[in-house]
Amino acid sequence: MSAATPRPAADSTSATTRGPAAAAQDDTTGGLPIAEPRQTRRAALRLIRLDGRAFAGMLTLNALAAAAGLAAPWLLGRIIDEVKAGASLATVDRLALAILVCAVAQLLLSRYASYVGHRFGERTLARIREQFAERALALPSSAVERAGTGDLTTRGTTDVASVGATLRDAGPDVAIAAVRALFVLVAVFVLDPRLGACGLLGLVGIWFASRWYLRRAVTAYLDEGSANSALAEELASTTGGARTMEALRLERRRIDACQGAIEECRRTRLRTLFLRSVLFPVVDVSHVLPVTAVLLLGGALLMREPSAVTLGTVVAAALYLTQLSEPLNTILEQLERLQSSTASFARVEGLALTSRPAEASPVPADDRIEVSGVRFAYDGGPDVLHGVDLRVRPGERLAIVGPSGAGKTTLGRLLAGMDVPKAGSVTVGGVPVSGLGPAQLRERVVLVTQEHHVFLGTVRDNLRIAAPSATDAELCAALAAVGADWVGDLADGLDTDLGHGAHRPDGAQAQQLALARVVLADPHTLILDEATALLDPRTARHTERALAAVLRGRTVIAIAHRLQTAHDADRVAVMREGRLTELGTHDELVAAGGAYADLWHSWHGR
Repeated sequence: MSAATPRPAADSTSATTRGPAAAAQDDTTGGLPIAEPRQTRRAALRLIRLDGRAFAGMLTLNALAAAAGLAAPWLLGRIIDEVKAGASLATVDRLALAILVCAVAQLLLSRYASYVGHRFGERTLARIREQFAERALALPSSAVERAGTGDLTTRGTTDVASVGATLRDAGPDVAIAAVRALFVLVAVFVLDPRLGACGLLGLVGIWFASRWYLRRAVTAYLDEGSANSALAEELASTTGGARTMEALRLERRRIDACQGAIEECRRTRLRTLFLRSVLFPVVDVSHVLPVTAVLLLGGALLMREPSAVTLGTVVAAALYLTQLSEPLNTILEQLERLQSSTASFARVEGLALTSRPAEASPVPADDRIEVSGVRFAYDGGPDVLHGVDLRVRPGERLAIVGPSGAGKTTLGRLLAGMDVPKAGSVTVGGVPVSGLGPAQLRERVVLVTQEHHVFLGTVRDNLRIAAPSATDAELCAALAAVGADWVGDLADGLDTDLGHGAHRPDGAQAQQLALARVVLADPHTLILDEATALLDPRTARHTERALAAVLRGRTVIAIAHRLQTAHDADRVAVMREGRLTELGTHDELVAAGGAYADLWHSWHGR
């Protein structure tokens, strides 16, 4: 895949450890970090400030709707007291009409508040999606490569969808319910502080159950999300390498690994189910207690001190507390979604801890690439490169050859800035390659491997990823340079759709599209790591020569497995066991009779 093109989303299982060390742990394990609660709160407040007017309007409308809803129980209590005092039918009718007007007002205000809340949620979700895409594309290549395919995919789909559902549905519903619950409690205290205190004491069970649940829920849902990511990673790697595993008879091992991931998902989901099974029964019982307590206390007060409280006041207080059950039910029913989406939002925001900061990087003085004393190891393992020194002249065609496992691909990744050396330096124009920003890096150094990606869209869309302003003539020239004549045979040419349900390029065609993007990107240094491996030998050699002609004056570093590529290069670097053992022209190295000469003679069957 060409580094000049956006990378498809990929990641691996994130760590489940929470707290200040979470980000550091994820860096060492290769997973992506998870934002801490403080960072998540800051991010949520930032999103609210971006649409503060709509958020304030939603709260105001909810408050007005809640205030309108308070009128009915109070007016009903007035009706009871007026009837008891011998009021006329006209008085009762006026009070009943007032109840109807307040009910209609509450309905209209609640509907409009919900509408405003949903619009706020959709706009905020759009910002989250755009921000996630920007951060994913800004991730350091090394982080994406280490991560794999599971976690980032889960964060960009399941987690973002969970946050969106909360913003669209649960968020506005909870906001409305919270305002209504607050107003109802205040109304009961205004009617009679004793009845209000009695009703509030009846809600203590809900408070304790919610506290118990909230202390455990976030961690449980983060663990569940991590288990889902691990399962996605196992399934993706298993399906992607199915043929290889079948050839090597590794089916049972992969099935066992997938079953283990499924079992972990089941365990984490049972944990969250247990938390809900404790919370909801306690809540159901606690709803009845405040109403019962107010009726008992009100009855006792009416019997002992009839002048201290009226029957209408007791009835109104009981109705208020009955009315309180609806918003509390809404809040508690959505509490699970809120905790799940909070965990999801922490995972989505975790990308900000890994993405490169948008700051200007130093500008290289020239195009000279220098590798000085480089040592490198993967994830704390043994060194795979040992003190490599290499100077690549601008405009040079350099071939890197050697047996499998010699460190050729690792050196190519370091030259492309995808990894950072353990010791030593890799610089371009005196600036560390890994320190260049994504835009500068793509302008200067592009790595093309045999891995490639065809994006949904037309052929033109796939090519213009590398050069958005390119004309059709330039696109056709780039395709011709890499031998992609098949595009001209398509019915719609550059307008042909690619992907499912349309034209599906085979491996060789997809590789040619990736190489055409490189031609359009026009970097000063091109690193080819088996970039033509899927092409037949004759087409591969033709494509490599065409690229060399198109990129004349540019630096081309080819990690060569076909030694004909080394024959055509200006110089050949020979790698063996992580060390640079030979460096020179093809003729010089063949005449020297060393490792390269042995490879050359072996390749020719001599």
